[in-house]
Amino acid sequence: MSVSDGVTRTTSLDMDQLQQRQTVFLQIYPRLPQDTAACCTLQVSPRATTATVIQNAGATLGLDMTRHYALLEVRQDGGAERMLRHSEIPVERVLLWPPGARNQHPQEEGYYFILQAQGSGGDLGSGTGGSEVSSLEEYDDLCSLSTLTEDTILAALRQRFYKHNIYTYASGILVAINPFKFLPIYNPKYVKMYNDQPLGKLSPHIFAVADVAFHTMLKQQENQCVVISGESGSGKTQSANFLIHCLTALSQKGYSSGVERTILGAGPVLEAFGNAKTAQNNHSSRFGKFIQVNYLESGVVRGAVVEKYFLEKCRLVFRDRSERNYHVFYYLLVGASKEEQREFSLLHPEDYAYLQQEDFNLEDAEDLRCEFKRLHQAMEMVGFLVPTKKQIFSVLSAILYLGNVTYSQSEDGQGLEAGPADVLYTLSDLLEVKQELLVEALTKRKLMMANNTVVLHYTLDEAVTARDSMAKSLYSSLFDWIVLHINHALLNRRDMEEAVSCLSIGILDIFGFEDFQTNSFEQFCINYSIEKVHYYFHQHVFTLEQEEYQEEGISWSPIDYKDNLGCIHLISQKPTGLFHILDEESNLSQSTDNTLLEKFKQLHHDNPYFVPTTVMEPAFIIQHFTGTIKYQIKDFREKNTDHMRPEIVSLLRSSQRAFMRQLIGSDPVAFFRWGILRSTIHIIAVFKEAGRRRAAAGTLLFKDIYPLSLTCPIRAFQVYLHLSVFSPHRKTKGSKRKQLIPKNLMNSRSLKHIVGLTRHDLTPRSLLHPHPRNQPSSISAQFQASLNQLLETVGRAEPFFIHCIRSNAEKNLYHFNAFTDVTVCVFLQQMRYTGMLETVRIRKSGYNAKFTFKEFQEKFKVLLPKEATSAPKDIANLLQKMGLGQSTYQIGKTKVFLKERERQHLQDTLNKEVMRHIVILQRWFRACLIRRHFLCKKDAAIRIQRCWLAFRADNRCLAATVIQAAWRGSQERTDYLRMRNSVKKMQNFKLQGPDTKAEGEKPATPPQLPPKTQSTHQYQTQHQRNLERTELRRRQHSEEHSPNRSPETGPEVNGQKASQRNTEMEKREGRGSPPPLNRPLSFPLDAKAGRYCMLHSHSSPLSRSPHSSPLTSPLWYPLGHMFSTYQVNIRQSCDLCGFYIWVMEKAYMCSACKLICHKKCLSKIITDCSTRCDDGEPGCLHFGVQVCVLTSKTYPIPMVLLMMLEHVEMNGLYTEGLYRKSGSASHARELHQLLEINPETATLENYSIHTVTGLVKRWFRELPDPLLTYRLYKDFLHAVELPEQSERLRAVYQKLDELPSANFKTLERLVFHLVRVAKEEEHNRMSANSLAIVFAPCILRSQDTTDPFLVMKDVSKTTTCVEILISEQFRRYTEKMKDITELEYAEALAVNQLKLKRQNTVRTVSLHRTPYCCHEVGSTESSIMSLYAVALRFPFTGTKGPKKAFPLLQSPMAASFTPLQLMFGITHDDLRLVCGCSAMEAYFGKLPMNSSCADVASRGKWNSVVSTQWSRSVSLLRPTTLRLSRCCS
Repeated sequence: MSVSDGVTRTTSLDMDQLQQRQTVFLQIYPRLPQDTAACCTLQVSPRATTATVIQNAGATLGLDMTRHYALLEVRQDGGAERMLRHSEIPVERVLLWPPGARNQHPQEEGYYFILQAQGSGGDLGSGTGGSEVSSLEEYDDLCSLSTLTEDTILAALRQRFYKHNIYTYASGILVAINPFKFLPIYNPKYVKMYNDQPLGKLSPHIFAVADVAFHTMLKQQENQCVVISGESGSGKTQSANFLIHCLTALSQKGYSSGVERTILGAGPVLEAFGNAKTAQNNHSSRFGKFIQVNYLESGVVRGAVVEKYFLEKCRLVFRDRSERNYHVFYYLLVGASKEEQREFSLLHPEDYAYLQQEDFNLEDAEDLRCEFKRLHQAMEMVGFLVPTKKQIFSVLSAILYLGNVTYSQSEDGQGLEAGPADVLYTLSDLLEVKQELLVEALTKRKLMMANNTVVLHYTLDEAVTARDSMAKSLYSSLFDWIVLHINHALLNRRDMEEAVSCLSIGILDIFGFEDFQTNSFEQFCINYSIEKVHYYFHQHVFTLEQEEYQEEGISWSPIDYKDNLGCIHLISQKPTGLFHILDEESNLSQSTDNTLLEKFKQLHHDNPYFVPTTVMEPAFIIQHFTGTIKYQIKDFREKNTDHMRPEIVSLLRSSQRAFMRQLIGSDPVAFFRWGILRSTIHIIAVFKEAGRRRAAAGTLLFKDIYPLSLTCPIRAFQVYLHLSVFSPHRKTKGSKRKQLIPKNLMNSRSLKHIVGLTRHDLTPRSLLHPHPRNQPSSISAQFQASLNQLLETVGRAEPFFIHCIRSNAEKNLYHFNAFTDVTVCVFLQQMRYTGMLETVRIRKSGYNAKFTFKEFQEKFKVLLPKEATSAPKDIANLLQKMGLGQSTYQIGKTKVFLKERERQHLQDTLNKEVMRHIVILQRWFRACLIRRHFLCKKDAAIRIQRCWLAFRADNRCLAATVIQAAWRGSQERTDYLRMRNSVKKMQNFKLQGPDTKAEGEKPATPPQLPPKTQSTHQYQTQHQRNLERTELRRRQHSEEHSPNRSPETGPEVNGQKASQRNTEMEKREGRGSPPPLNRPLSFPLDAKAGRYCMLHSHSSPLSRSPHSSPLTSPLWYPLGHMFSTYQVNIRQSCDLCGFYIWVMEKAYMCSACKLICHKKCLSKIITDCSTRCDDGEPGCLHFGVQVCVLTSKTYPIPMVLLMMLEHVEMNGLYTEGLYRKSGSASHARELHQLLEINPETATLENYSIHTVTGLVKRWFRELPDPLLTYRLYKDFLHAVELPEQSERLRAVYQKLDELPSANFKTLERLVFHLVRVAKEEEHNRMSANSLAIVFAPCILRSQDTTDPFLVMKDVSKTTTCVEILISEQFRRYTEKMKDITELEYAEALAVNQLKLKRQNTVRTVSLHRTPYCCHEVGSTESSIMSLYAVALRFPFTGTKGPKKAFPLLQSPMAASFTPLQLMFGITHDDLRLVCGCSAMEAYFGKLPMNSSCADVASRGKWNSVVSTQWSRSVSLLRPTTLRLSRCCS
């Protein structure tokens, strides 16, 4: 089974990534009668429909929009033209085109759109050169057909089939048509496309059913089941594989475990041993299976159970001549190596009697070799080791040799002789039994009498029957054994605890309906199981549905359908059912097949479902729901009582091969316990014997005492435990990663649990060990019991149905509706007997959505009035108010019935109403918050005004007093000086005469200011100088903060000024300066050890893990793609070359855009990853822009964000409620506008710290794509849901590796900032949890906002995810600071010891021989040695105390000594002084007293990583102005 949408290549884009873009470009080529442009380029949104594109194209080209137009898609394959429906999205079709035609659509590439006129009746107008396109509208859902008839359904399916759409909905039922061709639409990107999408939103796909079942299970916490039905050859097995592939991918979310790998590996193993090529199907399942995948409540796979039903054993010995035996025989014979052929004595396929067929020719030999290699890989995935596989292949070879055993009459004529001799010899060697016992078991049988045992010879027919019975029983036991141990590999230990509850999704891949030329007992059982499954489908779709409508009393017209209950009663009802009659006749020794047929006819001659045949024909006919089928009565009794003879059982139990005895064992648990006990006793005896021999003869090797053979106790343990003892270090061929295997070994408790689950599937004890008195249970009785239990299990789950249909009977590739005769269509036959017309009719007229009144009120309470109750009247008023039609809903006695479309409309309305209420609550809360802030500010303003007015009044009074005093003093001084001058003049005039005055008269001098006036002038001059000095400082400050500041301004000056400003601000606020915080080194996650390792100084706190996942190889990034390897489990196609990627091959997949390709195609990649942003300079906008646009090599972190974070770290770490409180809205708007326009000129010191922190949160909230991206939102939630804390941490850090580089670096800086904030929790009251609550909605949010309830449920998960990051980095930060403290302590200790030793020594230290010299040291020798002591202590950060610091120099990490000598000029003798001679000689060896540094360096082993760590630690601990220069070579 495969699916296609008509492409040969797939693309690396998907709709989720395109939706992140605002617009895309489409090129439209008009094909119209009027003259228009040759090409029309449109800019549309990614979700634009065909109708929108046509309307935009018409407006651009100036067309008459009163006419009708159609948009055609042209594809290169055959030049086919496909008309797009008005509701389709053209961008989705572009995604399926080759990469060269995706960005632009040149006609040369063969993929483009055509705009063409359409007639009034819906037909396309005639174009120039165009091909004819059907006018029939295509429907994704058959319920959308206006007319429901067989012809319309057949035409709709045919039309979709030829357009490469093989999936179609019939409401919630999926119809899948097998094209007998692989189609490339199962790549990982399709799993992502249908992830968490409602059924019917996207085009029909089997992944949509798997996704809906998975999310329904999680939401409703109920078990789900997918029932796959159809004829043989309709693709059921392949559909089951696709479902399992999708379910495991949904569960993994990029973090897979061994359970998913085991589940995916179990499928190929079971198909190899249980599938065969038939006339109708090349890969037909000859057994039924039910796979139940168990999940935790979080959606993580925790285990699985595989149940098998009725293996067709007779195919092993007999089948139609045109059919083949089971696949595994051909895989083994064609694909085995020469060594394996010798080991298992393999022949050519045509040399085996069990493989004979007409025109035997293996034209697919190369494919068989590849399948054999894939089988090896799949067996390793489920835990089968090499010895185990050899045991299995040996049994298969023995079964084939059984078919070559022939019989001939003995010479005395009394019995039979078996031969040929070489076959018997090889067979006995493979089974490891004695050849004499083998011949006796194949030719004779023992009859237990009352007193003795009688040996009887087989007749020829009895001997052949016994031989074939032995082969069938061996193969059936081998198949049971494989299923049993696959289940043990899938077992989770929690499943054995009754208190632990789990959810499950079951996949039922039952037999296909079979009608061959010769139908026997096997077809009778298979078709009976199909009748039961069909009855189960009718019960859920028709019977229960209509009964519920009638009980609720709604208006409903019953729909008639064909009930097959009568046929089921005919076959299985007691006491006259055919199965029960068969069991009775099988227990009678005188009965024959003819008497059985006569009894059938006698008891059911009047039954309409039983059609008797003529008297001479040994057959009977049953009227199934598919039609009449004739069964040949031959061998019915024999096949119903098929069991091993006691002689065969005794023979196999005498085998020296423990594996053979295990296959024949009736109770696996008892055999397991006995094997352990036997091996233990055997080992004890062997070791005792070895001890006695060694004491007697000296030392002996164990292999000399006990040769390694099948009887060796060590081999015995491997034989008994080889399925459960797994080697965790075993590597697969061609792969360097380790094989993931279950951790727990097999024990009796787990084995007993598995046997209890699958007891009905195992071969019953009576068949292997028939009791002479008790009659063994029949095959039909066992089959009925297992089938009833299967239906009970399925009945306890919510079902999903998939109908698989063959497109033709001849297995032609992509051919529809082949006729088997003149009138009957194969496709129409399948439609009729599955009741598709009736199914579509009841699904269309029925009501898919059902709610009780109470459920309706609880779910849609927001839409109902406040006083409304769960009364039907209130519900009816609501539905009428919403404008729903009367035919779209009905209200019964206790329930409300709605159509699916109306239910979705109701849900959308509910979401909108909830969002409206949320907006109202936010508006009210913000109003209250702003009102409170306003009142606080108002009260503060009033207080400030009151204080200011009082202060100003006091100042006025004081100023008036001062002025008055100054004025009065000035007046008094003036009067005093005037009077003083007058007095002086008068005195001078009296003392000197007039002549003396004339002679001594001199030139007048300028008047001198009075002393008071001089002091005032000096004060004004000093004030002016202060103003000029202040202006100069302001200009210098502005130059320092300008983007074009001088490079000579050192960081020391800026740091001093910043510290002075901080000190002044802290003094004003009344608090001390915080202690300096240094950014710690990184401790990235080690995926192998589960611990964290120290990296070099260039790593970051969120460094990407250098180790690859245990399931994928390391990532690398060509053109922005993040490729990792994984093993393909279903056939896929390469997105670059278009060729297949086969099962079990390695593929390379981009974890971002899901592009998948071969390894050889990596060099062909020409398109960038859709998540990659080109490096460039930041644009003019800084808010609401993608992170990758704001970053470049020059700006690895957005500039505005870095400015705000650094400001908060410098000024706000001690502010209480740093990120909890909000600042002024007006100031926030002002600062936002300033940072948006010109952030270089913004002075953050002018705004409160809460205003800046509010803008930090706003910056993250306004990102178009959040920091942790929409793409990884589900993955982070899934990682948080993991049960173990270590697994959660590892999964979160693995998803961080998938972030774009810009996002990763920005997140790294943010988390470091939050760690520094959380470090001061004692002052700012911001813990890691509080910060996670604030920042989780900013950096990790969902893109889907239609349902607010779902988003609200994820709040706790997003908060936990962010808290994990902060807490882990906080832990690393604390550990690093602790190490730094220890280094400082070691430095001080080393300095003190060095001072003491230098004071007590007379010898001088020579430094002139060193290749490096120190300039501008500015310190003594002790300063140099203090730095050296830090390096000595650095590799041993876990040791405390002076006694343990230096003896650890014997460690290999002491290799860092030699470069330190070269760098600081320290000789070997100096090291002796610091560390002690014994420690130095232990590491460097004994050297002469005056050894040079070169001699010491030749002994050392330098580690560059240690050197880098040392340099980083010294720069962190003690920055210095040492400048080292090379002075000599």
